[in-house]
Formats: sequence, C-alpha cells, structure tokens
Amino acid sequence: MERAMGAEPITAALLVIGDEILSGRTKDKNIGHIAERLTEIGVDLREVRVVSDVEAHIVDALNALRARFTYVFTTGGIGPTHDDITADAVAKAFGVSIDVDPRARAMLLEYLAEKDLNAARLRMARIPAGADLIVNSVSKAPGFKIGNVYVMAGVPRIMHAMLEAVIPTLKTGAPMLSETVRANAREGDIAAPLAEIALRFPDVAIGSYPFMDDTGPNTNIVVRSRSRDRVNAARDAVAEMVGAQMVGAQ
Repeated sequence: MERAMGAEPITAALLVIGDEILSGRTKDKNIGHIAERLTEIGVDLREVRVVSDVEAHIVDALNALRARFTYVFTTGGIGPTHDDITADAVAKAFGVSIDVDPRARAMLLEYLAEKDLNAARLRMARIPAGADLIVNSVSKAPGFKIGNVYVMAGVPRIMHAMLEAVIPTLKTGAPMLSETVRANAREGDIAAPLAEIALRFPDVAIGSYPFMDDTGPNTNIVVRSRSRDRVNAARDAVAEMVGAQMVGAQ
C-alpha cells in the first residue's frame, strides 16, 4: 500500500447493485465489512448507494461517484445470469467495448472443466477493454478494475477475497482512531453539554449512540480523529462532562 502524504483525505464510495437487495430478499452483508476494512487503512468511505439491475441507473450512479471520490467499489451483478449486467454497465460508463477476456477465461478453467464452460458461465469472463483483473481465490471468476473503479462480486465470501486482493494496491491515509465513553445517562440529558464540547473540538468527530442496558436508556459517546492527541483530549473532556453530569443527577 502507498501511504498518502499531506492532509488530503483518501475517499471512497460503494455502489451496491442488485434488485434482490432493494426488494429485501437478500440482506446486504458487504457494506459493514468494506467500511471496516477501509477505515483500518485510512480510507474514508463517504457514500453508499444501492441501485437496481437497470443499466442506466448503474451508469448514472457510477459516473457520479467516480468523479467525486478517490475510489469507487461496486458489489454484485458479475455472475452468469441474464440480469448480471454490471460489467456491461461499467463498460458503457467508461465508453469502452466489452468481450470475453482470454485472461479471465483461463482463470475460469482453473475452476471448471472446458466442457462445463457454457455460454452462461462464460459471461463471467466478459471484461471491459483496458481493465485489470481482480483475483478471486474462492471461485476463480475475476472482478476487475478500470480507472478508479473496482468491480467485485456480491457473494460475501468471494467479495472478501477480492477486497483483500485489492487493498495492497490502494493509496492509504492515517487510520481513524476512536475512543468510546459510556455516559450512564440518557442521550437527551447530555445533548447540550456534548454540543459545547463539539464546538471546542471542531476537528474531532463526536457522536452519541443511545442503547438500552439493564438500567434502562444509556448512551455511548464516540470521539474520532486521526490525531491521537486530539482523540485523547476530546475523550477526557467528554469523560469529565459525564462525571459532572452524573454527580449533578445524584
């Protein structure tokens, strides 16, 4: 991985493709994993979109996202069935042709016998012109990269393998650091003093997350920054505020 220098963040978007996600038939398991892995290497996932298996929708979303972010990752729609149209849509977005790629075909033959490589399965070897392949260590059918767009499978196990193959090639930034303070207070009771702390630390992301425990409503306060000193300072301010709040409530 190449560590990016300077203050310019490395940003990413994720485009989830598939009618089955929008209908609720399939529950997405990739967004959280991708977000977590990108955070670990200092890439900010700024936007996630879900689009249907409609070529124009995929093209429009992809062109919008790739113009705004350092990287765009897509999941879904590169299988053997008639509605797996992601590769064609990506080719259209980039204005290039698409055909069976000899490299991708050879990869499929590492997993399938020649006699089993029917027309449907051969669709998985169709790659836009000029794209680089993304290795798939699980089922061999590759993803691909073109421009700043990384096209990966939707099946979580395969997507995970493709993502791990991609990560070493990415530019990365300083990892985002976080600390969590348990408030032992309701979110509404600490909202005003927490807002004051946020004004004192404009360079630190501060969020409150309510939950229920054995005593009733409670809140976790999470502070996030790439600076360890700033994270620690904001955490200490929050901890002090929560302590004063708890004393005042007794």
